[in-house]
Amino acid sequence: MKSAHVIGLLVLASTLGLGGPADFKAGIGRVRITPREPIWLSGYAARKQPSQGVVHDLWVKALALEDSRRGRVVLIGADLIGLPRAITDPVAARLQKDYGLERSRVLFFATHTHSGPVVRANLTAMYELDAENARRIQQYGDVLTQALFDAAAAALGDLKPARLYYGTGRAGFAINRREPTPKGIRLGVNPSGPADHTVPVIKVAAPDGVLRAVLFAYACHNTTLGPDFYQISGDYSGFAQLALEEKHPGATAIFFTLCAGDQNPHPRGTLDLARRHGEALAAEVERVLTSAMRPLSGPFRTAFLTTELRFAHHTREMFEQRLGDPNPHRVRHARLMLKAYDERQPIRSAPYPVQAVRFGRDLTLVALGGEVVIDYQIRVGKEYAGREPLIVAAYANDVAFYVPSLRVLREGGYEPVDSMIYYGMPGPFDEDVEERVMAAVRQVMKRVGRR
Repeated sequence: MKSAHVIGLLVLASTLGLGGPADFKAGIGRVRITPREPIWLSGYAARKQPSQGVVHDLWVKALALEDSRRGRVVLIGADLIGLPRAITDPVAARLQKDYGLERSRVLFFATHTHSGPVVRANLTAMYELDAENARRIQQYGDVLTQALFDAAAAALGDLKPARLYYGTGRAGFAINRREPTPKGIRLGVNPSGPADHTVPVIKVAAPDGVLRAVLFAYACHNTTLGPDFYQISGDYSGFAQLALEEKHPGATAIFFTLCAGDQNPHPRGTLDLARRHGEALAAEVERVLTSAMRPLSGPFRTAFLTTELRFAHHTREMFEQRLGDPNPHRVRHARLMLKAYDERQPIRSAPYPVQAVRFGRDLTLVALGGEVVIDYQIRVGKEYAGREPLIVAAYANDVAFYVPSLRVLREGGYEPVDSMIYYGMPGPFDEDVEERVMAAVRQVMKRVGRR
């Protein structure tokens, strides 16, 4: 009985990051990206003016990891609506040039806060900006590009022995927002719609067990705060990161968003609710951190590919008919599409990034571009169900449109149809969209050894 008790204590000590050799090296870098002047906030077409003040700072945070074979990966997150390819591709190319990191070993993601600045080339079709506001967004894009590289470089220069652990919790404030009505699907509240309340947690600890970083995620839009809110904020995920860092001085908390395309916080609408949701999420992450967690091992195996998603058939005449629409957003979108026709480059498809990072045989992280609906998180989870945990993240590497499942596409509504106006895309995807995404997922999973 005594020896069994000792063994049990040793197992618990291992999961808490105590004793034994470290399996990894980890480095952390962070750069403040709070705009220095008022700037147009992204995510809501109803906004009519630039930002007014700051609730808390926005950050780029990077975590560099090195396995025992000196294989490296860098995870880079930002408190922003999304990071477009026009920004992530140059940063990835620079990291490859300066540090020898293949594209598959650099992963970008965004929290998708709707209280952060417009990011150059992302949702810029949503607003009719004057020259000054357009200049500020362009300038901010330059600052952001440098910040992403600087954070990654700082993390790579900070590599120290570490152990990694994985666990999951649950948070209940996300709810499906696709509400069926007699007139079709609207943005509302649908308690019977699909959702996934899992909270994945990756713990990065020093050899003595002290927390250095925590990555955590949730499938929920960062939209507690609405279009009438004009202060810069990370929304609930910003409050969650702050709460964890206050609990663990010196540690860095990094949030990334799962397949939240059709998931909203509930209830929502006030700063107090954003704080409450964030603190509830942080409390659950803290509970996971102090419980028995699964040790992670190497080596890293990574894969990255870009596939093409096709749009449904469209014609010049379709957009010409919309020039008389009373909705100014639809008119602006029609003019944008007609310009593409005039240049003999109508948009028929769009590139789509899919990535996988596998930690030995202990955990696989799949990263999907765009605003992905929850159906993909559920489907990939079922298709690869087994003993090895799986995280399905979205808003990764490029955020250029919503990615509906076939079910959501056929139902219609904001995500598969109306949102394309604001993203500057011609219209809904073709009905093969889900299978094209899943085919790409299977390819990267095969490359990292998951079958």
